[in-house]
Amino acid sequence: MIELGKKSLLGKARARPDLVKRFMEKAKQEGLIKTFQEALGRLDNPVPLGYSSAGIVKEVGINCHRFSPGDRVACIGAGYASHAEYVRVPENLCARIPNNVSFEEAAFGMLGIIALHEVRCAKLTFGEAVGVIGLGLLGLLTVQILKAYGLRVICSDIDENKIEIAKRLGADLAVRPDEFKKACEVFTDGYGVDGVILTVATSSDEPVNTGVDVCKFGGRIVCVGVADIHPNRNELWHKEVEIVVSKAGGPGIFDPFYELKGIDYPIGYVRWTENRNLEEFLRLISEKKANVNKLITHKFKINDALKVYEDLLRNSSNYIGVILQYPESDVKNYKDDKTKYFHSSHPTKKDQINIGVIGAGLFGKALLLLSLSKIKDVQFDMLSTSSSANVYHTGKKYKFNRITTNYYELLESQNINTVVILTPHSQHKKMVIEALTNHKHVFVEKPLCINEQELHEIDELYKNLLSKNHAPYLMVGYNRRFSPHSQQVYLHLQKRINPIMIHYRVNAGFVPKSHWVHSEEEGRSRIVGEICHFVDMLIFLTGSNPTKIYAERVKGDDQSIINNHNINITISFQDGSVDNIFYTASGDKSFSRERVEIYSEGKTIIIDDYKETTIYFN
Repeated sequence: MIELGKKSLLGKARARPDLVKRFMEKAKQEGLIKTFQEALGRLDNPVPLGYSSAGIVKEVGINCHRFSPGDRVACIGAGYASHAEYVRVPENLCARIPNNVSFEEAAFGMLGIIALHEVRCAKLTFGEAVGVIGLGLLGLLTVQILKAYGLRVICSDIDENKIEIAKRLGADLAVRPDEFKKACEVFTDGYGVDGVILTVATSSDEPVNTGVDVCKFGGRIVCVGVADIHPNRNELWHKEVEIVVSKAGGPGIFDPFYELKGIDYPIGYVRWTENRNLEEFLRLISEKKANVNKLITHKFKINDALKVYEDLLRNSSNYIGVILQYPESDVKNYKDDKTKYFHSSHPTKKDQINIGVIGAGLFGKALLLLSLSKIKDVQFDMLSTSSSANVYHTGKKYKFNRITTNYYELLESQNINTVVILTPHSQHKKMVIEALTNHKHVFVEKPLCINEQELHEIDELYKNLLSKNHAPYLMVGYNRRFSPHSQQVYLHLQKRINPIMIHYRVNAGFVPKSHWVHSEEEGRSRIVGEICHFVDMLIFLTGSNPTKIYAERVKGDDQSIINNHNINITISFQDGSVDNIFYTASGDKSFSRERVEIYSEGKTIIIDDYKETTIYFN
């Protein structure tokens, strides 16, 4: 990750051609400048390092039942079990540490389950012979796990020191790469090993070809590290060898329902999830069947971490297992000092907009905050996000006076008169009500809320504030009506007498069923989160409110085609206009995204992707 981050834009493009392809497809549809700004926003996103840690539980959420404050736990997961004094980790990514296992041993949890899952991918049974190519930290853990499960292990590495460590950890045979093929032949009486596990990091295809050579007929090669997987086809065909790429720590990895919502897979169908793998790895350590203490070559205080990474990047060290330690006396209470000051906070001027921003995702950082920063009378006072790395980086970049991870501090600040809410959809209603109650003007990204009940709550509060003559402004971030194209079309339609007809076609692009936007709790589908834009545009152009709505969606399998995302909506308006929204996620992304056709009193007006407007008239 660090090596990729240090590359130039061209270097990053060469390293990730898959992302370049996606960039080009998006640029064709949404424009080069907007896509480029979003790409820069992604590249500018700070990523916490580390994904394997151990510590003591300080506090648990209301729905967490497996752990209590004071429990010793091992934590896993990129973006969760990071290098930090305090981390917030989902329940399924934690496991209780056995009494006879130290924090240092438990901190190897993520690496241990990666090694466990790769062994499971090889589908081995006790007594079989396994080759391990590459004896770094994962390779040495793999050797121990294989031996713990009753397998015979022959391994190889270019480093003599690691070969000696593998022997001490129980490997049946550990040799140099030039001796490996012959050693496997002798070790298996000429039959070949039952499986090969590649724990290497190389751009060469040699490890894969070596694996094919030493495998028996019908053997399996599991690639864990990074290697060129282009084996000799004839040899692969002759032996019917199978190649598998192991995916991290097992079932559940990167699944938001499993990791974030804590929905476990039934053990009868999925025996080894990443959490159950973590518990198993801790058991192996507890029963002395895996020894990670012998892999710890260095220990550093967290303040020295930068030097450690620099040494690793220069390959100027003999590190295998490195422990980063946090002195308890240096750690403050995590509830203290949540606000950090970058600049002095100035009193609010009468004609100045002092902004507090909650949330800083891709849209906020790449587009909205950039636009707001160019407005003369806007003062960035306080930024709040749930990620300390993100809030620090974004707050410094956009010169906020203060940053915090506790948005209540922002709402309670007397210096802030306007709140911008850029959080996930499900949080909008709560934060809008809290901001209005604290007498703040509010700009909230669409949608205002995600269901009718929430809308009634906001409406009731706002009417109450109006009745007391101190209702702040409340604005939802609909943007189509503010396009210069929309403004010009509106002027053309102002003097009309008769109703108009509008056909709004949206080629939205497919979003998989697993995406958060489909969740009832978070996104409530693209109808709520996106089609609201187009309804607002029709209200703007007609200058009238809807009186009747009829919608019909497709009747598909709701997987390869999402029914709610292929819908035709007809809306009647008070002025007699009848408009139509044709919304589909089944089209080609390279085709234009939005087209508005307006028919009124002998005129036809076409807006294409808000880039070009054509007016036809006699």
